Amino acid sequence: MFDTLSSFAMHWWHSFQVEMVRYLIGAAGVAVIYWALRRWTAPRRIQQRAATFADRRREFFLSVQTVAVFAVVGLLTFAGVGAGVIRIHHGADNWAVFAVQLVVMVVAHDTWFYWMHRGLHLKALFLKAHAAHHKSRTPTSWASYAFAPIESVFESLYVPALLFGISWISPVYPLAIFVFLGHQIARNAIGHSGHELAWPGFTRSRWTGWLTTTTHHDLHHSEGRYNFGLYFSYWDRLMGTEHPRYHERFEAAAQPWVGGGARSQVATEGA
Repeated sequence: MFDTLSSFAMHWWHSFQVEMVRYLIGAAGVAVIYWALRRWTAPRRIQQRAATFADRRREFFLSVQTVAVFAVVGLLTFAGVGAGVIRIHHGADNWAVFAVQLVVMVVAHDTWFYWMHRGLHLKALFLKAHAAHHKSRTPTSWASYAFAPIESVFESLYVPALLFGISWISPVYPLAIFVFLGHQIARNAIGHSGHELAWPGFTRSRWTGWLTTTTHHDLHHSEGRYNFGLYFSYWDRLMGTEHPRYHERFEAAAQPWVGGGARSQVATEGA
C-alpha cells in the first residue's frame, strides 16, 4: 500500500514539474517575445487598458494552483496506463497514424472546450467555476491556466478521457501527446496575450477564417457572452455565439499591419 501511494505521489510531483515547465515556457515565452519585439507588438494591443502587475500576479498564482490540480487529474492517466486501459505505442512509428491521432486530439479538444465552456457560463456554475478566470478583463499570457479548481478539473479531464477513447482503436503515440500539449499551451498563451498579430483579412479568408485569433478570445474576456471556441471558430458560427462585431474589432486591431494606428475599442461592461 505504501509503495502504491509513494508511486502516485512521485508521479504527481513529476507531472506537476512537467506541466509547470510547459506553462512557464508558454506564458513567459510569449511575454518575453512580445516585450522584446514591443516596438512591433505594442501598436497591436487590442484593448487600450493595460494589465497591471497585480493582474499578472493573480493570473500566475491561479495558474500554479491549476497545474497542481492538473497533476492530480493526471493520476487517472497514470492509473489507466498501469491498468492497461490506456495503451501507449512502442516500437516503429507509423507517421500516418501519428498524424491522425494528433488531428483527432486537437479537433476533439476544441469541441470539448466549446461545450464545457458554454456550460461554465451557466448561472449554476459561473461564480464557483469560471468567474476567477474572468477577473482577467484585460488578459495576459499568464492567464493561460488562471482557473478556479472546479474549472481546472473540467479542463484536465479531457486528456485521460481522450487517451482512453483512442486506446480502443490504437495505442497512443507519446509524440502526438507531446505535440498536442505543446500546441495547446502555445495557442492558449497567444490567445490571452492581448495583442493581435494576425493580418487584415485573416478572419474572412477561406484559408484562415476557421482559426480563432487573439481578438476572438479577448472579446470573450471583455464581454463574456460570445466567442467560446478555443482553436477554431466553426462552433461559434454554427451555434450563433460569435461576437456580432468580431470581424470589425479584429480589423481595427490588425490595422498596424497596413500602417494604420487604430486599435480595437473593446467594451468594458460586465460578462
